[in-house]
Amino acid sequence: MAAAALFRGAAPGCRGPAWRWRLRAISRHRLASGSGGHGSDPADGAAWACFPLGERALVRVRGPDSAPFLLGLLTNDLPLPAPADGAASPPARAGYAHFLNVQGRTLYDVILYGHPEHTDQAPTFLLECDSSVLGALQKHLVLHKIRRRVTVEPCTELHVWAVLPATPQEVGGAAPVPKHQGSAILARDPRTTRMGWRLLTQDKSPALVARGRLRDVCDYHRHRYQQGVPEGVHDLPPGVALPLESNLVFMNGVSFTKGCYVGQELTARTHHTGVIRKRLFPVQLLGPLPEGGITPGTTVLTESGQAVGKYRAGQGDVGLALLHSEKIKGPLHIRTTESDRVALTASVPDWWPTATK
Repeated sequence: MAAAALFRGAAPGCRGPAWRWRLRAISRHRLASGSGGHGSDPADGAAWACFPLGERALVRVRGPDSAPFLLGLLTNDLPLPAPADGAASPPARAGYAHFLNVQGRTLYDVILYGHPEHTDQAPTFLLECDSSVLGALQKHLVLHKIRRRVTVEPCTELHVWAVLPATPQEVGGAAPVPKHQGSAILARDPRTTRMGWRLLTQDKSPALVARGRLRDVCDYHRHRYQQGVPEGVHDLPPGVALPLESNLVFMNGVSFTKGCYVGQELTARTHHTGVIRKRLFPVQLLGPLPEGGITPGTTVLTESGQAVGKYRAGQGDVGLALLHSEKIKGPLHIRTTESDRVALTASVPDWWPTATK
């Protein structure tokens, strides 16, 4: 199933052609609203839309050497929590980072969660990753462990949820209130405030947060693509994607002042040259689409037929494409396998730094 979804470029957990046709029937007003909606109807009294992310998994890394061990592999600093103050636990902190190969290309994108440090417990971190590479990520960690006092294990007791405000006006506002706070880990999504909150909990029921409602995970992926946020192996193919072209800097996923890590040389050199000619942009497809969707890697063309990049992945009529930044403003299109022409428009998310717009 995962391989088939990757071939189609569809977001995991979403339905097939019938779902894509229904998405194309959504009004242009909703498409243009960006961070609004998320499949929520404010009339039902819900303040939060809750999405179960079954395609995301967790790896636990714990032990006295866990912090320096991870720092040598990740592009970013660790979300170190403040020490616990008595019986009250401090809020969880999350960070975003990539694991790179020695050529400086992305292997795995992860959201990291730091646990409060108690004097009787070793430092512990949770790594949220694409579930299809859970085993590969564990092997990657064990391969580099060598003599480190570190334990790497899957964390199967916790489930990953995305929690988004029901209305755009609430983005960046107060946090949702979990109904089972003792066993839940709540942290703001570190990539951008447009992505709301991450909730790790043992609870599978939809009643996760006060005034929350269970929503279709496809609405989460649609919102994510509209915001230009890549996630998982469909959007960031292992060994193919370059972190800076994938907007890792914009998503707070890299530190240029931390110590060395695998793949650092190319990333640092590219950053300091200041030249990144291609980026992942959110795109919208216009017109009838093939039944199987747009094939990942399909070339994006200008009106004159000049190649400007490649379609990466998407859901229905929204997705991501790796495009030359200087050529996204003109008319663009894709030629499908049936030789049909599908118009494509690229946009610059409003949360990106102003200098890139």
